[in-house]
Amino acid sequence: MEEIITFLTNVLHNNNREWFHEHKQEYQSAQAKFNAIAEQIIDGVAQFDPDMQGLTLKDCTYRFYRDTRFSSDKRPYKTHFGVFVCKGGKKSMLSGYYFQVQPRDSEDYFSGNMLCTGMYMPFPETLKNIREEILYDGVPLEKAIQKAKGFSLDTGRNMKRVPNGYPKDHTYAEFFKQRDWLLVKEIDDQHLYSPNLVDWVLDEFKKTKDFCQWLNQGVR
Repeated sequence: MEEIITFLTNVLHNNNREWFHEHKQEYQSAQAKFNAIAEQIIDGVAQFDPDMQGLTLKDCTYRFYRDTRFSSDKRPYKTHFGVFVCKGGKKSMLSGYYFQVQPRDSEDYFSGNMLCTGMYMPFPETLKNIREEILYDGVPLEKAIQKAKGFSLDTGRNMKRVPNGYPKDHTYAEFFKQRDWLLVKEIDDQHLYSPNLVDWVLDEFKKTKDFCQWLNQGVR
């Protein structure tokens, strides 16, 4: 993991094509090491969540090169590696399990070394379905969140008010404000650099299985 973090830190401070071209072998080596970890995570998640069986590395990982065509941020390269184990693959817009490594001084919205389970920016119809499920019975969702010890529900993009059409005095009114449905946990250095990192990641993700499956059952 040290090689991966060192490479990503160097990219963070030298995010230009000239530097990257000169250090492409370092990229290839770091990417290969991350991919080896990612494959273990994909296989391990499929062992405890049958919805995730049959996924490949390509289904769950992303290009390192940024698409800058429609962005004001013209940095050509990402500063993180990530793997998203999700039914149907990373483009399905379903809930899944995400593992990311990134230098801590990055200024991206989701930065640093982290575990994340859920869905980011779900379709409006999906969000509506989730809210309707909560309106009917939010207890299973609350229990799933409580079961995910050490994770926290991300509220960074929440609405300021309960959306129209939902009761403000509902037991789970705060849940109606969610725009994203993500349980997040930071990876500390003790676990990041441990030889047992993958085992720890899988044990942590198991705690979020009920949350992941609850979200997906609402959009099937």
